[in-house]
Amino acid sequence: MTTGSCLCGAVRWNSEGPYERMSHCHCSMCRKSHAAPFATYIAVSKEKFEWLSGSEAATDYESSPGFHRPFCSHCGSVLPAAHNDREIAIPAGCLDDDPGMRPERHIFAASKAPWHIIADTLPQADEYGRDSPPPTIERPDRAARETGVLRGSCLCGGIVYEAALPLLAVHNCHCTRCRKARAAAHTTNGFVAKENLRFLKGDDLLSRYKVPDAEFFRQAFCRICGSGMPNLDPARPRVAIPFGTLDDDPGQGAADHIFCAFKAPWYEIAGDLPRHDARP
Repeated sequence: MTTGSCLCGAVRWNSEGPYERMSHCHCSMCRKSHAAPFATYIAVSKEKFEWLSGSEAATDYESSPGFHRPFCSHCGSVLPAAHNDREIAIPAGCLDDDPGMRPERHIFAASKAPWHIIADTLPQADEYGRDSPPPTIERPDRAARETGVLRGSCLCGGIVYEAALPLLAVHNCHCTRCRKARAAAHTTNGFVAKENLRFLKGDDLLSRYKVPDAEFFRQAFCRICGSGMPNLDPARPRVAIPFGTLDDDPGQGAADHIFCAFKAPWYEIAGDLPRHDARP
């Protein structure tokens, strides 16, 4: 058995292998939904999946016709979903145990974020790469950005923000809180001075969850679609921008990997970026 749970622990489930497949997805919708450079999903047959608690806390968002992306209404973590009548797709970032399976390939690699480098040697498919692909929609291109300003938005488009440069730092974070919050292998966060970030619309759609035993860690997310958003904390001089929500190319990616001592057991860090067991 492999257990999984959201960031706040309200929603929990069990699944049992053997699993069908495990893939990294780089499509724009997964990046927005998870507020991460990519999403990793593991597929299991419905007969081998069981909700343990909290399924009533799930909020459903239909991102394209017939394609549902549930998330925890308390903390914003992406939750398992039935994308067809045979399987459950489990976001691997929310797993509490090692499923004993490893990612097999990258899908929708042609849509990857321009600031993210795929450094491993796994096979890459430009699109889904299998029969019977899930439904997709084209996200409209936004107008050219103002020089020196980055814009971002949630998956449903209800929240839009902009951040004035410079970026103070950009990290790939592998801590357990970021993995649960983003339901992904890791997140990529870029930091700006808090006075340089403003919401253009939809700040009334923001929900926030603070981890009870954390000094600062707080998850901000859209209550309609669940996308993670920047969290403006009056007590901190910087604000983290989840790069997965950017609509503009920042022109740079992460400078390093942090909290590598807590990385997911199923994910191998590739490439030559510096690695730190905790915060550098």
